[in-house]
Amino acid sequence: MRRVFKIIAGLAAALFIALALAVLGGSLVWRLGGDNSLDIDGAAAAVNPAPGTQGWAYYGADPGGSRYAAVEDITPDNVGTLEIAWRYSTGDLLSKPDAIKRSAGETTPILVEDSLVFCTPFNDIIALDPGSGEERWRFNAGADLEQNPANQFVCRGVAYWKDDTLEGACASRIFGATNDSRLNAVDAKTGAPCTDFGEGGTVHVDAGMSLLWPGEFQITSAPTIAGDVVVIGSAISDNARVEAPKGAVRAYDLRSGALRWTFDPIPRDLEAVNAGDWQGAQPPAEGHANAWAPMSYDAERNLLFVATSSPSPDFFGGLRPGDNRYADSVVALDAATGAIVWSFQTVHHDVWDYDLPSQPGLYTVWRDGAAHDVVAQTTKTGFVFVLDRETGEPFLPVEERPVPQDGAVPGETLSPTQPFPVAPPALVPNTLEAEEAFGLTWFDKQACAKAIRALRHDGLFTPPTEQGTLFLPFSGGGGNWGSAAYDEARNLLVVNMSNLAHLIQLIPADRVEASRETLHDAEISPQTGAPYGMRREILLSPLGLPCTPPPWGVIVAVDLAKGEIVWRRTLGTIEDLSGGALKTKLGTPTLGGPMVTAGGLIFIGATLDHYLRAFDVSTGEELWRGRLPAAGMATPMSYEWRGRQYVAIFAGGYSSVDAPPGDELIAFALPDGARQ
Repeated sequence: MRRVFKIIAGLAAALFIALALAVLGGSLVWRLGGDNSLDIDGAAAAVNPAPGTQGWAYYGADPGGSRYAAVEDITPDNVGTLEIAWRYSTGDLLSKPDAIKRSAGETTPILVEDSLVFCTPFNDIIALDPGSGEERWRFNAGADLEQNPANQFVCRGVAYWKDDTLEGACASRIFGATNDSRLNAVDAKTGAPCTDFGEGGTVHVDAGMSLLWPGEFQITSAPTIAGDVVVIGSAISDNARVEAPKGAVRAYDLRSGALRWTFDPIPRDLEAVNAGDWQGAQPPAEGHANAWAPMSYDAERNLLFVATSSPSPDFFGGLRPGDNRYADSVVALDAATGAIVWSFQTVHHDVWDYDLPSQPGLYTVWRDGAAHDVVAQTTKTGFVFVLDRETGEPFLPVEERPVPQDGAVPGETLSPTQPFPVAPPALVPNTLEAEEAFGLTWFDKQACAKAIRALRHDGLFTPPTEQGTLFLPFSGGGGNWGSAAYDEARNLLVVNMSNLAHLIQLIPADRVEASRETLHDAEISPQTGAPYGMRREILLSPLGLPCTPPPWGVIVAVDLAKGEIVWRRTLGTIEDLSGGALKTKLGTPTLGGPMVTAGGLIFIGATLDHYLRAFDVSTGEELWRGRLPAAGMATPMSYEWRGRQYVAIFAGGYSSVDAPPGDELIAFALPDGARQ
């Protein structure tokens, strides 16, 4: 996601762009299944029996990640009066001025033990008074600020667990993982370390091999409580090498921190359940296929749902022929043992970095008057796979379709087909022709058209080439780690997605270093151990804007019973990219996700402009926006405290997309006169 936009600076440039937009006359369109409107209106899905009430005691509101808040004081009628109730600064802007420039503000608080608890990008855990934002306690995680985390300094959330058989210290615990591969347990009431967990309150996670640098292996997503274990995945640097750290999922005893089981999607010996399906060297040298996204837990079935990524490296798979089963998959594990119950692969033999980035959503879909438990997985390709939770079979139909084969580099072994959901349709475009190139001027448009013609692009899943291949969606999505929100009463899945293209080029290994000297603006990675390194960059015009037609960010509502798009809206403006000069609604790339409330609202930040927005869940109409001190690329949450509903979001910016850092948690609420 580096260098998504070049900042537009200067009044002259702003006036020029404004003039160009005026000439366009508001006629900006995109092509997606024959629909040529920026906003699509549609009737909301039918209302079902009301779902059970839920608190926000988990990263995704509940163990299944619904991101649904059962509070309804704030409604479409009064949301326009929301105001800031309180704001809290972590102090990191002043205390960590250099490190915060390499951070991303992605944390979502939880409400437990009468405190609002969250983590900073540097893994400190903080508890606040929910009504005032006053700090109650802070656990210093002792982050190594000299390391260089592959995915920036990131912490998305923490997990809570209470032992009903104990009293006193650490009877209730907060678990937080770190960028330097530790799992901490602290007392939920005081923040003091739980000394009976691991070594003095900490488990040190062994990456299994020497790292190329401190930060190649880190943990970014919130831990998951599953029965009597706490489970973590990992985030690992992409494309550094073939023989990379393993992407094992690890489960630890909640009380002692002892390792209970591990699940590695790549078989490491002939006894592994998928050993017969893995081709290439035995045992495989490849690493990764890690689970860097949040996980979900079904207590009734005692199943843990894991979204896995691609084996290393991303863009050449000739050393790992075959489908690479369990990579790029939704995997249901027995939470007690880690044994595989079922799996569903969304990309076969991934050479596009189209791994699964988001939490598997455990939802109940109402169809023909009956309730169906499903897993809904949003993806980087812009698809949503909806599976039966018990079996892993598609709940909405999926079919294998032929995909491009020509042009693959020597030694590559592509899958002849890939799974495509029949419903719902792709939520963002996946084809781009030269004549569709976007440009503010004729010259800009022609430059983009020329760049597109120079690249291989035969549709989704065109293989990486030495010539250069156009990837749409880009490898940042479509959907990303922000996941989706679900309104069970309406069968409505709400998800935000980006609409950008990548230029991906394979570089013979002996030319990688030379390429670094000539391609200064591109990401160049060696993929050491493979015959090719890689080049990756956003496809931009000479003015620094995407070559893909806007909107560049959208929010979409899908009826999960029918697999139909109910509405789709542009998400974001270029206001903060233009220094405040332009507020044109072109959409921006999005990170972070939405949440929905019983009051009939969607709240979402996620954009490169500095706003928290509210949408009507039934129609997608934008009803309100609240100004933030920095981009709110975390997922918001909502809760009720002493009779008042609050909506909270962390405004922390996002360094790798040129969104300046921030360090504040902001809570909005209705003024007293507007409350019903």
